[in-house]
Amino acid sequence: MLASHADRERAVDVLRAGFSEGRLQQDEFTKRVERAYQARTVGELQLVVSDLPQGPMAVQPSLAPPPGFGPPVPRTFLPLAPPPTNGKAVGSMVCGVLTTMTAGITGIPAVILGHKARAEIRRTGEGGEGFALAGLILGWLSVAGWAFFVMIILLTATSSTG
Repeated sequence: MLASHADRERAVDVLRAGFSEGRLQQDEFTKRVERAYQARTVGELQLVVSDLPQGPMAVQPSLAPPPGFGPPVPRTFLPLAPPPTNGKAVGSMVCGVLTTMTAGITGIPAVILGHKARAEIRRTGEGGEGFALAGLILGWLSVAGWAFFVMIILLTATSSTG
């Protein structure tokens, strides 16, 4: 990869720090600074500063060694991967949304999957709590709507016969 002006300046800063710490003699420092300003690639810059402490490589990604060269970044500095989403939570949400298109038929599966998903999420630490909760709410609304509809039908049927 071609080196930028900022890459060269960072390499010279590393050289200056090495010189001020007594790691380089004056003539060696001068030669390396000249090589750094003449470098065309990041690999050439890496060679100029490879024997000097450079601090965390994560701070200077452009000076990081190419893949397969040097130690990898320790796991400590990498961000944690998000937990996987629970599949039953996703299923609950899908069934809950489908209640509007299936006239409420998928409401009961949404409720069952939502309760199972929330129990698994508490036990395993997976993600998807919001999906499970949304599926539960939509499922219970569907079940309540059907219960209300059946109750109205029964009330009208009993009042018209009496």
